[in-house]
Amino acid sequence: MNSEQKNIDRQDIHPFKSQKAKETFLTYYDERAKEWPIDSETMYVNSSFGQTFIRICGPKDGPSLVLLPGDSVTSLDWMPLIGNLSKDYRIYALDQIYDIGRSIYSRPIKKPDDFVQWLDEGFIALNLDNINLMGYSYGGWQASRYALSHPERLNKLILLAPATALPIRLSALIRVIFYAVIPVQIMVKSYLYWFMADSVRKNEETKKAIDEMITETMLAKKCFKSRKFVNPTVLTDDDWQNLNIPILFLTGENKVLYSAKKAILHLKNFAPNIRTAITSDAGHDLHIVKPDWVTTEVLEFLRN
Repeated sequence: MNSEQKNIDRQDIHPFKSQKAKETFLTYYDERAKEWPIDSETMYVNSSFGQTFIRICGPKDGPSLVLLPGDSVTSLDWMPLIGNLSKDYRIYALDQIYDIGRSIYSRPIKKPDDFVQWLDEGFIALNLDNINLMGYSYGGWQASRYALSHPERLNKLILLAPATALPIRLSALIRVIFYAVIPVQIMVKSYLYWFMADSVRKNEETKKAIDEMITETMLAKKCFKSRKFVNPTVLTDDDWQNLNIPILFLTGENKVLYSAKKAILHLKNFAPNIRTAITSDAGHDLHIVKPDWVTTEVLEFLRN
């Protein structure tokens, strides 16, 4: 941990519930961070929404690849992909400003455009331009909103199992609501075993990843202050057509929030310039179940 990070940690317990809660979660977080597969450095950048924690790795002269994680996970969620992605690209893996992790928000995110402003201020602080931006799930929605507002700052956009390609199925929405409002382990386990079913089934290593996610989720619920969730908005047909930079859309066929096959078909009809790919035996957890497939598709897209 560098001196800047230590100074920030001493300032206040926010966004944690108590000093003990802060120490408990960050001890867990830092222990997990030791599993990051390659050498990396960390830093904070300031924005009008607070301080964003960033994990940086890969060649210093490589093209930039910014990674946005999903909701209720951290930059460490990218570990299955990072070894291959960082060989040629300078990786900037962010902890969400208004979520769990090491980022520290100073004012709440209230609307989708706040995420756009937060990202833009961060990219300016990092002096990044011609950015390759990759978002997973909720981060995929954020990335798409940013691309609609600031296409001139992006080189390519990668959407990995984005949250809002289609409206969420009613049955799935009910499960999401119960998961959100009943923070007990049996509910969290039931939800994540359903949400990441292919990981649970594949082998002990991928099942362990989901069990660790359950542990982290329960710990975060105990340690962090409550926050108001900003609901992602479904992109309209006009939105998809107005995304006029090279885009890669990846998903698993077993995605439970909406039909992955229908999403692919919809994009081919309304935004045929978007490159799409779908993999079998995976759903929302494709980066855990099929990391080699994901990195092959991503690197081929970036290099071409």
